[in-house]
Amino acid sequence: MDSGKERSAEEGLRLIRAFLSLPPDKRAEVIAFVEELARAHGRPEEGSEASPR
Repeated sequence: MDSGKERSAEEGLRLIRAFLSLPPDKRAEVIAFVEELARAHGRPEEGSEASPR
């Protein structure tokens, strides 16, 4: 893995660890926020097929 991908993976793991360390009510807030961002950016709804990039 090159250094850019490795760094990205490490940052992703840090984000996951931070998310998992939150209390359940804060996790729910984060999930709701991310779902709203996804809707605002036109992400297909659950169950519909995404178009390839």
